[in-house]
Amino acid sequence: MKTSLHQRLVFFALFFALTFSLAASSHREAPLIADDPLADNTDVYAFRSPDDPSTITLMATYIPMQLPQGGPNYYTFGENIRYEIHVDNDASIPGDEVTYRFTFTRVNEDPTTFFNIRLGAENLKATYTLERSLDGGLSFETIVEDGPVPGYNIGPRSIESPVGYDSTYTEMMTNAIVTASSGEKVWAGPSDDPFFVDLGGIFDLGDSPRQGDDAQNRDGLAQFNVHTIALQVPISTLLKAGASVGTANILDPDHIIGVWASASRPAVRTLTAGDTSVYSGEWVQVSRLGMPLTNEAVIPVGMKDYWNAITPYEEIGDVLLDSFFFNPELALYMDDDAFGGAVPAFAPLRIQTNSLGQFDFSNGADGLFGLKGNAALDGTALAEAAFGSLLLPGPGLPRSVDLWPIFHTGAPNLPPYQLATGKAGNPLAAGKPFINNFLPNGGDMLRLNMAVPVTPRNSESFSSLGLVQAAVLGLTDPLYNGTADMQQIPNMDGFPNGRRLEDDVTRIELQAVSGVVLAAIGLWYDDYDPTTSPSPVTDNLVSVLSYSTQVEENDKPFTASFPYVAAPWRGTVVKHTNPGN
Repeated sequence: MKTSLHQRLVFFALFFALTFSLAASSHREAPLIADDPLADNTDVYAFRSPDDPSTITLMATYIPMQLPQGGPNYYTFGENIRYEIHVDNDASIPGDEVTYRFTFTRVNEDPTTFFNIRLGAENLKATYTLERSLDGGLSFETIVEDGPVPGYNIGPRSIESPVGYDSTYTEMMTNAIVTASSGEKVWAGPSDDPFFVDLGGIFDLGDSPRQGDDAQNRDGLAQFNVHTIALQVPISTLLKAGASVGTANILDPDHIIGVWASASRPAVRTLTAGDTSVYSGEWVQVSRLGMPLTNEAVIPVGMKDYWNAITPYEEIGDVLLDSFFFNPELALYMDDDAFGGAVPAFAPLRIQTNSLGQFDFSNGADGLFGLKGNAALDGTALAEAAFGSLLLPGPGLPRSVDLWPIFHTGAPNLPPYQLATGKAGNPLAAGKPFINNFLPNGGDMLRLNMAVPVTPRNSESFSSLGLVQAAVLGLTDPLYNGTADMQQIPNMDGFPNGRRLEDDVTRIELQAVSGVVLAAIGLWYDDYDPTTSPSPVTDNLVSVLSYSTQVEENDKPFTASFPYVAAPWRGTVVKHTNPGN
């Protein structure tokens, strides 16, 4: 029975208030970590370095929504926290193969002043030790000691003048780049928050893009800072054991890595009179992040702290967590038989309920499960002899074939996970080889095929839509859709094949919830009728592809060289009044 619009609005408002905290990739996303911002992991990035393709850049940001003028105790990395970036390159071995661990020390260089920077000295001056493990965390070696962290970008007198640092902030950032004893480039410090999203619109009951004639969209993270750790790592260091750098192609399974980040604290903190605390006990993970928006837009509020406390490997077989991907809450607001009418901003986003006249991917439907055991699945990733137990686990779990693998395995180079180009209308047939970033370890990570070539950031072909744009080119551009052969299509190095700083992940993930991945492999939208039109580029598909939150780029341009992030906003800058980007 269908509900009235009033009932939908009431239900949506209650659900939104409780669970739909699409604030940013991971900014204050869970109740416990919201009270511990120094350990709050806000974003993770992994991409092939555009200026040095022999390396991969790994990046994690912490401490959300920093006001540039937030003195006199300006933000900095915390002590008694392990900030870690983890890499898995072999799904047959449980756990990480490579771990980078940062720990920070803070020293008050001038306790006689309330100013943060004076005469070249800094209150709460931070340095770090970087350790690396190549044996699954059994042992760590120190590869950087006393790593420099640039001071906060307070203002011109504190940075440029002789009574401050007598430097420039660009110089301070550059001087903080160090080379580890094992060869990695390393940088840690404050930066502009590279994530962009209309927080105000999203929090206003999903009003993104904002509706109404006078609506003005705004990047809610504009002129906020974060603290970033960045590594530029040789591909040879991250490769699966036995793999060769020189023989890679874009379908090479031995060049796939999974990347996630975390923060951990000692289990016990004892407060004493004065300004001291004593930490003791085992280290406990309090925050983690792999794919953006997982703990915000997928995991409900009652499970968010639990999700932060476990590793991606502990997700394997967690039926309750998996259920939030099989039937995602966001899909309810893209379904007119549920609560789609309550969210006009999402009107262009509608999920297939009758794809090819028979497949329903709305919440609670069976998706492709009706084909379970059918001989038509032989030779595909959905066959029981392949990964059918993972990808078709049961009835009533429609998004087990697209959303769940995006977050938990990546896509294999097997039908149906190839572009519809060359399939002659049969989504289960072999099509145009696309992305192989399949690492079936069952956990939420960024998965990156390190063999995929870099799309230059200054290229006309570069797009912040990542794999969505690459799929569009593979399906519609005469340079690529005239053959089912493997080709290096621009933006195949973009999200969700890793994540570049420029990628518009909010838009991409909302399009993915709306079934764009299903369409790319030939499970077209409901308004496609091959008897009346040879083209699957229908109004529904165009609506999904043209959907935008209207916040499509960062408020500051990124730089062309490591560490790529923009300098942090200065505390003395007058906040702009332009409601746009």
